[in-house]
This record gives sequence, C-alpha cells and structure tokens, in this order.
Amino acid sequence: MIDAPVEPRIICAGESLVDVITVDGEERSVPGGGPMNAAVAAARLAVPTAFVGRVSTDEAGDTIWAHLEHAGVDLRAAQRGPEPTARAVVTTAPVQSFRFEGDGTADASMTAVDLGPLGPGPHILHAGTLGIFRGTTAGVLAGLLPTFDGLVSFDPNIRPQVFPSRERWLAVADPWLERADVIKASDEDLDWMGTDSASLLDRGVGVVLRTVGPDGVEVHLADGATLSVPAATVEVADTVGAGDSFSGAVLSQLLLDGVVTRPALDRVGADRWRSIVEFGVRAAAVTVGRLGADPPWAAELA
Repeated sequence: MIDAPVEPRIICAGESLVDVITVDGEERSVPGGGPMNAAVAAARLAVPTAFVGRVSTDEAGDTIWAHLEHAGVDLRAAQRGPEPTARAVVTTAPVQSFRFEGDGTADASMTAVDLGPLGPGPHILHAGTLGIFRGTTAGVLAGLLPTFDGLVSFDPNIRPQVFPSRERWLAVADPWLERADVIKASDEDLDWMGTDSASLLDRGVGVVLRTVGPDGVEVHLADGATLSVPAATVEVADTVGAGDSFSGAVLSQLLLDGVVTRPALDRVGADRWRSIVEFGVRAAAVTVGRLGADPPWAAELA
C-alpha cells in the first residue's frame, strides 16, 4: 500500500477487469477497465493518482492490484472483494468486436466509498465506461457528486453490448453529464447518446474533447472557441485503452497546471488546450502501437 502525501490528485473511479484480447486466434489476458486504465496512464506520467473501485481477490484481481501498484497508483480508497473479476473479450481481427462477461463481479459490487484517506483536495474526479452504470457501484459513485468540490471528468465510452437501453443509460448517466466539467467522447458515443458537443456545453460542461475517428480530436470550449488537433501517424496493434491513455494524459497536464477547480478550468486558453491535447494524442499513439491497454511511462514522452 502506498503511503502517499496529502495533495491534489486525479481520482479515477469505476471498474477494473480483465481484457481478453484475441489476435490471430490466440488469447491474451491483460488488466483493463476504462477508469483503471486511465489511472495507470496518469500514474505512469508521474502525477499523483488514485483508483476508487472494487477489485476481486481472485487470481485476476491480484494481477490487477499488482498492475496498479507497479504504476504507482494510490489504492487507499480502493477495496477488495471475493466476487469474481469481470472479463471483456476483445477480438481485433478480422474486425474488432467486444463481448462482456460480468454477472455478479467485483467491479459492480461496491457498497461504500471513503475518499478521506486521499486528503481534502480539491481533486480531479474521473469516471465513465461501465462503473457508473453497473450494480451497487453505480449508486456509490454517483453519491460522490453532490459534495465533490473539484474538477469532474467524464468519459461515457459507450458499450451498447452491455447497456440494455439508451434511455436507461441516460437516466444513470444524467448526474454525471450534469456535473461534468470535462467530457471526452467519440463521435460514436455522441451519436448513441443522441447529443452533440454544443448541447453538452449548453448543459454547463466547460470543455468537450471530441475524438473524431482516425482524424484526431476537436476541442470545444465553453467560450465558443473550437480547435482541432490531428491524430498521430502510427502503426496500430490495437486500439484497446487508447482513449483511456488520452484521458489520463490530458488530466495529468491539468493537474500539473494546478487546474483542479472549475474556475481554474475556465481560465485555460485555447493555446494551452492545444498543447494539452497534443500531449494526450501522443500518449494514445504509444498505446495503440502495442497490444492491450499499455499506456506510456513519462520517459517515453519526454
């Protein structure tokens, strides 16, 4: 367990699981889960980062826990439980597909959370993907929002194969969409949600980072400014964890700049946003060049 000092940090809240990646008929199991990947990405970039979620005590859970510890993630607000580890089965060829196996798993079984060990903050809270939707974990994480006084980042990272309906997902996600200061979403996410960047900004979001397929990222700011950052040219091994690496890298830059509250976010100008997003794109480019969610370490982006 990391004996971390009390300081502002990125808190990634939600699921951890195992990604089972099938390439050319061969299976490979690696730690995964959107929020856990983002926590590893930020921690590898040498910024204070914590993970809040429930990790199984089974063999796969032990691997996930060790993976987080090795990256330097603060686990004082995480918990362990006897429920099994969820599995996301990803096939990359001939086309990428996704299948989720997660009935009664640890990631969906949180009953409480205490951020007290992480200090008073303000911190950056990042969530999304499956954790905000599934089981008792959904309510526990939503309960953080009314009193959280730091920056809130949200990545919907839609998984239609897991969510029973758009309407039910929106009902659970609405508190996050209402509270979020930063939203990172793909074109596919926004289309499935039935919204767009302008509508999210109208709800009070401070910045929308819209990933546009292989073309890069559009940055939409609350003051009406918009800018585009092209994607990096890289040979793709798979895209697992690329968006999470991007999120972790972007949040790492905000934390290093001391941007941990909404007023501070609103003072970040377009030029700085360009450099922040360029850094995130570089991090994602490293990740897509290797199998599984394997974000870069700080030295790789120096």
